[in-house]
Amino acid sequence: MKFQSKLMPLVAAAAVVCMAGSAYAEDITVKIGHTGPLSGSNAFAGKDNENGIRMAVDDINAKKMTVAGKTLKLELVSEDDQCDPKAGVAVAQKMTDAGIKFVMGPYCSGVAIPASKVYDEGGAILSTVGSNPKVTMGGYKSVFRIIAGDNLIGTSLAQYAFHTMKAKTAGVIDDRTAFGQGLAEEFIKEAKALGLTIVGQEYTTNQATDFNAILTNMKAKNPDVIMYGGYAGQAGPLTKQMKGLGIKAKLLGGDAICVAETGKLAGDAANDTVYCAQGGAILDKVAAGPAFKEAYKKRFNQDPDAYAASFYDQTQMVASIMSKLGTTDAAKVSAELHKASYKGIVTTYAYDEKGNLQKAPITVYTFKAGMPTPVQ
Repeated sequence: MKFQSKLMPLVAAAAVVCMAGSAYAEDITVKIGHTGPLSGSNAFAGKDNENGIRMAVDDINAKKMTVAGKTLKLELVSEDDQCDPKAGVAVAQKMTDAGIKFVMGPYCSGVAIPASKVYDEGGAILSTVGSNPKVTMGGYKSVFRIIAGDNLIGTSLAQYAFHTMKAKTAGVIDDRTAFGQGLAEEFIKEAKALGLTIVGQEYTTNQATDFNAILTNMKAKNPDVIMYGGYAGQAGPLTKQMKGLGIKAKLLGGDAICVAETGKLAGDAANDTVYCAQGGAILDKVAAGPAFKEAYKKRFNQDPDAYAASFYDQTQMVASIMSKLGTTDAAKVSAELHKASYKGIVTTYAYDEKGNLQKAPITVYTFKAGMPTPVQ
């Protein structure tokens, strides 16, 4: 009996260990990668996107979603691609070498275009907000653009300038990045089709801070609007310098300047001067938007920016497909993404054969009190 009494605790302990091991075996762990600018002038956007993904990961884990009878456990792995093509390709190689098959990002088209090849070769699904049309023209079956492309955004800007602003002439400035140049080209194409005259075209970089020379050239041509293809880090100072030179033209831009950072950098100069088109819905106007904004602000002590909700939705969509199919096989999930429809916070997600979001919503904003405010 003395022998038995000593043995029983050991048996009980072994049983606990066995049960714990069994419970752990019932989890199926999937890493969700995020690639975006976590440093530099676009760090605000990269962090916002990461926050949206993090919220989705935590919500999915809390729901204890199952895949083939096992509890799905997501783990977020985030890397800084600096909005730089070379760094972005290195991040892509690092993630695929680590066996990560589901990647959210990049933010910048200049990263998404070369990195998509690496993710494709690594058998990973890439869900990006890179808006240059070339992002989904590489023939890769597992690249998905979760917002409107530049062809839609650039077209919308030209139409708004011509039909709503009644502009007759336009100047164009771009930063020579894949995003900025692509957006400018799409704007010019639609502007010319509408009969809007392009009176001048200037170029800068995504590192520039002094725009006085090109703005002086532009002022001499007296355009009704100036379309800027580039990011918030330059759009803010550009707007402030426009005001300093007495330029009366409105500044038009894409989704990358449709952010609080533009107002922060431009100050009062942005108000009723900067107009931008964003590939997404107005959160306050969609059913689940206010609740998402409230949860985001409670978690991160700030409002969500441009694409946190879109990345939240896409992460949820990918997880729901895993659960539906009963597999975490990326090739099977990718094939289903091309066929599935998912109602998210921002919109209902459905993709064409190239991975473009179908019926992508676009909203035009201006700035009021330094913040982007929807006008159409």
